Amino acid sequence: MEPLMKDCTEVMKEEGKMKLTIVYDNEVYKKDIGLKSDWGFSCLIETTIETILFDTGAKGKILLNNMEKLDVNPGNISKIVISHEHWDHNGGLKAISSLVDDVTLYRLAKKSPGENMQLVSAENSCKLTEGVYTTGRLEGSPVDEQSLILKGKKGWYVLTGCSHPGVQTILDTARQQGDIVGLIGGLHGFDNFMLLEGLDLVCASHCTKHKKEIRRLFPKICVEGGVGQILEI
Repeated sequence: MEPLMKDCTEVMKEEGKMKLTIVYDNEVYKKDIGLKSDWGFSCLIETTIETILFDTGAKGKILLNNMEKLDVNPGNISKIVISHEHWDHNGGLKAISSLVDDVTLYRLAKKSPGENMQLVSAENSCKLTEGVYTTGRLEGSPVDEQSLILKGKKGWYVLTGCSHPGVQTILDTARQQGDIVGLIGGLHGFDNFMLLEGLDLVCASHCTKHKKEIRRLFPKICVEGGVGQILEI
């Protein structure tokens, strides 16, 4: 029986620094500890309150391997967000479903892989926990997508899956929360590089076509992606 959907609201008590760990990506950042690269993306978000998994990569076996090597305990995950319904972002969901306790699943599809994943419609922008918001559904080509907006020490950061709705649309939506200082995740064919001016951090990962050009134009703010990269915001 599919879990009942519930309202996308949550009240939390405190706010603090966040730690982001890339656990699935096309490249490996942290070498020689057994991490595996593969086409896909997943990022773990650890706040002072709870742990959120953003996307699950393509293959459950690789996702779980990388989590183990990075000392990530799936049992600590309380929320899972699927940015969009492509295989390289939702492929590991079934594998991890058996390793988590009761979690809240934010996705655009109207289905959950298990009764321990309480489905929340991500149609509209909403608060996941203190300092973490979803943009809600943004129209994209060929698929709609949601991104996360994260409150860091210096301002707001955007975490994307593939940026199918377009980076400008995502940033404009995210700015409803406040000034954006960082952009992390897949950017696909994004080439309007002027949009990155004024940011403090850019970590172009996964499907980003113009990684080298972005690094060349913004060497002071660019941070490499890859499995094992840890960002504290």
